[in-house]
Amino acid sequence: MVIPLQELQMYKNFQELASDVLELAKEIMPDKLIYLSSFTESEQVILQLSNSNTHIYLTEGIAIKLNQTACNLIDFEKNQPLIFEDISKETDFEELKMISERININAYLGIPISLANGEKFGTLCVVHHDAAHFDTKSVSLLQKIAKMFSYYLLLEKLAYKDSLTGLYNREFLFAFFKEYSKLGGTLFFLDLDGFKMVNDLHGHNAGDQILKSVALRIQKFIKDEENVFAVRLGGDEFIINFPLISSKTETAKQADKLLEYLNTWDYEYQLSASIGIVQYVAEDISSLETILEHADNALYQAKVAGKNTYKFFGD
Repeated sequence: MVIPLQELQMYKNFQELASDVLELAKEIMPDKLIYLSSFTESEQVILQLSNSNTHIYLTEGIAIKLNQTACNLIDFEKNQPLIFEDISKETDFEELKMISERININAYLGIPISLANGEKFGTLCVVHHDAAHFDTKSVSLLQKIAKMFSYYLLLEKLAYKDSLTGLYNREFLFAFFKEYSKLGGTLFFLDLDGFKMVNDLHGHNAGDQILKSVALRIQKFIKDEENVFAVRLGGDEFIINFPLISSKTETAKQADKLLEYLNTWDYEYQLSASIGIVQYVAEDISSLETILEHADNALYQAKVAGKNTYKFFGD
C-alpha cells in the first residue's frame, strides 16, 4: 500500500514540514543534493529538492518509473538504508548504472519512509555527482529525521480515515471538495438495504463485520480506477467519487457492477444496496452540502423504486 498523491496534497503544512526536513538533512550533509520522494504503485515522484543542482538532472514534480530507480532496491520490510558510494564501480546493477549516468548521480543514499502500519510513503535521498562517503553517524541522524517525518504522515492519515473500515471519512470528503470539486465528477451515494435488521437480529458486532466487508468490496470495485476514492459517511452510508463525468450509459454500467458486488451475502443476511447518483460539472458553484442533498434525494428515489437499484438525480 502507498499513500495516494491526491491524499498527500491535502495534508496540513506538508510543504512547510517537507522543507524543514530537507533543511535539517542539509545541515548533516551540506555538500550533497537531498530530496524527498513519494511512491505511487508504479512511479517515484520527486516532491521537493533541498536546492537546485546544475550537476544533477532532477527536478521537483518529475515522475520516474519505480523499476528504473535505485529506491526500488530499498528493503522497506527491514527498514534499512540503501547505500552506493560509487555507482560506477558496481558490477551487479548495470541498468542502475546507465540510469544514474543519465541523471549524473554517482553516490546515492536512500532512506525508506514508512508508516507504523507498514504503508510505504517514499524516501529521503542524498545524492552526489561524484563518488562520496556516507558516515554511519550521519546516516543514523537522517534515519531519525525520516522516522519523525513518518509520525507526522501517520497523524495526518489517521485524521482522514474511518477507524472501522479504513475508508476515507467525512473530513477527507469535505477537504477534497474544497480543493478539487471545480474539476467536476460523479458521486455515488449508497446505503445498505436491510442493514438495520442485521443489527437488530444479530447484534452490532455482526453489523460492524458487514460494514468492513462492504468497505472491502468497494475497494475491490475501485482498485483499478484512477483517482477514484471511497468514503464512509457514517452508519451504513458510503460515498464513491469519480473524477470525471461519463455518459449516463457508462455510469449506469458502473452502478450495475457495484450492485453486484453488494447484493451477495450469506443466507442469514438479507442485504442489498441502493445508490443515488449525482454528476457535478466543472466549475460547479454548488456546495458539497447541496451535492449530497441531491444525491440523498436520488438515493431516496432508488429506495422508493424497490431498492437494490440506482437513480440519477433529476430523473
